[in-house]
Amino acid sequence: MEIRKAKEQDMEQINKLLLQVCLVHHNGRPDLFKYGAKKYTNDQLKAIINDPLRPIFVATDEHDVVLGYAFCIFQQHIGDNILTDIKTLYIDDLCVDESLRGQHIGRQLYDAVVAFAKENGCYNLTLNVWSLNEPAIKFYESCGLKPQKIGMELIL
Repeated sequence: MEIRKAKEQDMEQINKLLLQVCLVHHNGRPDLFKYGAKKYTNDQLKAIINDPLRPIFVATDEHDVVLGYAFCIFQQHIGDNILTDIKTLYIDDLCVDESLRGQHIGRQLYDAVVAFAKENGCYNLTLNVWSLNEPAIKFYESCGLKPQKIGMELIL
């Protein structure tokens, strides 16, 4: 397995995984997530792949098939009134093909992202996870992540 930055030719395979992610969220919260949708249009995905501030990492097999991905975003709040100027790498989305889960591909992707964040002088790595996604919460906890903040809601 190789972990590398995503290329435009990976888009079709990334899109299949984006649909899997949306289905997990739709099944857990159909009131919020549309069925059969994906997070980004093709134009948006192409722009993200080419944006150095939004690196996407892909795990590929020996045939260059995408097994999983990690969408990341550099964040920094320089000159903010209350936040310090630390540099953060935010994981916007991490997914491993549902047929391949349990093979430690996600952990290898995560570890590669952590190494990348350290190489780029980041203070921390953050992400959000929906409370409906208990397997993801357990995975992130096993990687050593701890809650930073909690989003709450009241459905009216």
